Amino acid sequence: MTTIPTFNLLEPYRIAEETFVVPWALEAPPVGHFPMNSMVIRGAEPVLVDTGSPATRAQWLEAVWSVVDPADVKWVFLTHDDRDHAGNLLPVLAACPNATLLTTWFSIGRMAEEWETPLDRCRFLNDGDTVDVGDRTLVAKRPPLYDNPTTRGLVDTRTNVMWSVDTFATNVSCPVPEIGELSDDEFRDGQLFGGRLVSPWHTLLDAAKFRTVVDDFERLGAEVVAGCHTPVLRGRRVAEAFDVLRRLPDVPAWEVFTQADLDAWMDEAEGSRPAEQPRPSGA
Repeated sequence: MTTIPTFNLLEPYRIAEETFVVPWALEAPPVGHFPMNSMVIRGAEPVLVDTGSPATRAQWLEAVWSVVDPADVKWVFLTHDDRDHAGNLLPVLAACPNATLLTTWFSIGRMAEEWETPLDRCRFLNDGDTVDVGDRTLVAKRPPLYDNPTTRGLVDTRTNVMWSVDTFATNVSCPVPEIGELSDDEFRDGQLFGGRLVSPWHTLLDAAKFRTVVDDFERLGAEVVAGCHTPVLRGRRVAEAFDVLRRLPDVPAWEVFTQADLDAWMDEAEGSRPAEQPRPSGA
């Protein structure tokens, strides 16, 4: 495991040669937290991988520019157009005048309902395509699990770092940089929970066909796996994550929270509030 002296949200940390995760986490009671990460590859032609959430825009931009000068950014790889991945796209493009957006035709159309993406700064990068970014080649690959039809993951063939997007999503009791910090039970249960949450259609899958897709993704040879909704995987956890993923078609659907759950949470919150103090006389 890479030693990380300190770990604070929205403070980038190195996961491989010239490769940094920008971590954030969303509190998600009652299941803990969900990571909400993005990545920077600071090579010959620096690449931003996803653009973070608008909820933390100012802090996220400051964190990214602490790793790379925006004038040096050559590529913005947008995995898909969901807000937690594309939320700061326009500010990024405005700050990075020399950057080309690696996206898809469908993503541009889906984003058009909110903003106009500058087509003259776009390059389409579909499933299976590659792009030369100076000192490395990046491979776009649709991951086995996704919650958006435009999704493509990324593999850096120089460092064997994979960006798995929403595949391998997991909840954590508290934010951590590396998934090796979780117990075996936490790791397995989190993988099964996150997979079912992200892709509820897993119950419709042909198990054999799905496992072929997982095998194909694993054959890309990732040594380090980072993703939006997971701490970093490395070592034995990479193979274990693929093994758990293959089991997903045989796992029952997750039972979603209901209005009864919400009512109970609200009642509990109401009961935990301190009693209103009497006002001083004359107030």
